[in-house]
Amino acid sequence: MWSINFDLIQITGANTGIGKAVARDLARRGARVILACRDQQRAEAARQDIVKETGSSQVLLMQLDLGNLQSVRSFAENFLKSESRLDLLINNAGVADRGKTADSFGLNFGVNHLGHFLLTNLLLDKLKASGPSRVVTVSSITYKMGKVDFSCLTTHRDVALGNSDRDAFIKYCHSKLCNILFTYELAKRLQGSDVTCYSLEPGMVNTEISRHGTFFTQVIWTLVGLLFSIDVDSGAQTILHCSLQQGIEHLSGHFFSRCAPLMNMEPKARDDATAKKLWELSETFCGLS
Repeated sequence: MWSINFDLIQITGANTGIGKAVARDLARRGARVILACRDQQRAEAARQDIVKETGSSQVLLMQLDLGNLQSVRSFAENFLKSESRLDLLINNAGVADRGKTADSFGLNFGVNHLGHFLLTNLLLDKLKASGPSRVVTVSSITYKMGKVDFSCLTTHRDVALGNSDRDAFIKYCHSKLCNILFTYELAKRLQGSDVTCYSLEPGMVNTEISRHGTFFTQVIWTLVGLLFSIDVDSGAQTILHCSLQQGIEHLSGHFFSRCAPLMNMEPKARDDATAKKLWELSETFCGLS
């Protein structure tokens, strides 16, 4: 089904759930895979599982905390020093929780969007030098409930106010819209290069995304997962499609679902002015502008 071969692949949040399933599949194909994870103990256990299941000796671990912009910078610096190429970057890690990042951004916005925004930008030159290469960002169909409130972002460094479980879910939806707009704008900025990018929704997958949330939040996500979810290997398929499928380069910037581009996106997910403004504000937040 897929025919592109990549030498070096980096996956965030690869110690559990969909990320681990994707890493296992790619390692089995012979790729050199770097698991970029915050929790080193869990990540090492995942790495050992993947090595045991695939027989690959090319599964590596690097520490990355997307909720800490200095950690993102340190990770990128260490990566660029140690690796000669980067063929595929999969921005998979995500949270659906209350709280703040180390830099006082809302947790969902800071981890799901801003950390990946900075990481991708710091690695863009390496991706361009390694082309043809790809950036794949995991979003969610819940983007439909999201919006980008620039007034709230500039004033409160968050996509919305409130600290209830419901507020956390709404902020998650907002952050998933940010993922799509980021990819949409990134594709424009990559025109003329040998790098393409895609966002996607993997389906309702029963993962540990709410494991740091309150007991109530975990119960709700677990019930939803049991009733409607697919397994992680099924959820990994659209990520693998966007990563490996030949002939989709002309669809750079598009949003995929069930291994196909969605052509009937809501207008807010294809708003040029919003995407550009979010990019520029994210640059300011990350100290890139």
